[in-house]
Amino acid sequence: MEAPRAGLGAQAPWKEMSAEELEKQYSPSRWVVRMEPEEALRTFWEKGTEVTRSAQASRQCQLHVPYGDGRGDRMDIYFPDTESEAFPFLLFFHGGYWQSGSKDQSAFMVNPLTTQGVAVAIVGYDVAPKGTLDHMVDQVTRSIVFIQKQYPSNEGIYLCGHSAGAHLASMMFLASWTEHGVAPNLRGFFLVSGLYDLEPIVSTSNNALLLMTLEDAQRNSPQRRLHRAPAPPADPACPVLVMVGEHESPEFHRQSWEFCQTLCRGGWEASFKKLPDMDHFSIIENLTKKDYVVTQIMVKTIFQEL
Repeated sequence: MEAPRAGLGAQAPWKEMSAEELEKQYSPSRWVVRMEPEEALRTFWEKGTEVTRSAQASRQCQLHVPYGDGRGDRMDIYFPDTESEAFPFLLFFHGGYWQSGSKDQSAFMVNPLTTQGVAVAIVGYDVAPKGTLDHMVDQVTRSIVFIQKQYPSNEGIYLCGHSAGAHLASMMFLASWTEHGVAPNLRGFFLVSGLYDLEPIVSTSNNALLLMTLEDAQRNSPQRRLHRAPAPPADPACPVLVMVGEHESPEFHRQSWEFCQTLCRGGWEASFKKLPDMDHFSIIENLTKKDYVVTQIMVKTIFQEL
């Protein structure tokens, strides 16, 4: 495929855009072709609530498990039917522009993965305005530490994030695990429709609740920080799949492509995949299906790595 137009810094395409165009580029629902923007958002959260209730009713699970002392430090853990503490774990971080969504609407992949022998943890975190970006990154870090300490015999921890959740997962490339006294058994990353350079968001309405300064954006932009990193601070052998839907904005395509290239230059085993006919929401909604290409990639990656 033709690579999206590149640009970090002065040549970044978004810096040449009008405020109206920048707003459109970073409004994922406006690029959905199968329904109207408001309907796409409503349908996504309704489906998420429905599949989560179904998973809670049909799968062995532990709900609202505390991974820290804060009220928002909670996760839901869904288990395969077999008795073991040596499962591979997939941790999922929901999207919602760091200001909406919850673990109670995000269990899309639970049934297809648990039936294949993968334990799934849907991680909650404090969205804005209660939570700042730094706080959310800290929560995600601590949720991984919790799983590693609680299940030290795990057969690998895999991180999957959607949209803002993909950003939070990607910040784990920069985590200092020694500060937490544990080296998590990270084996792979699935980054879906993510944002990796947050500077363009500062000038959009998506920043109204975040109140993100330019300094906040730069500190929490893995694209910028890894771009400058002299050596990979995490295990470069971890496979990383950076995904984006066909029906997403050029800026979402550019961010995904550039982040994948930055990872590759840094020595990670990263690959880029554009999913045909998918948009920002259907790319996750379809994880309910065991024959969906992303579900199959996840299962194949997890069990090849064991």
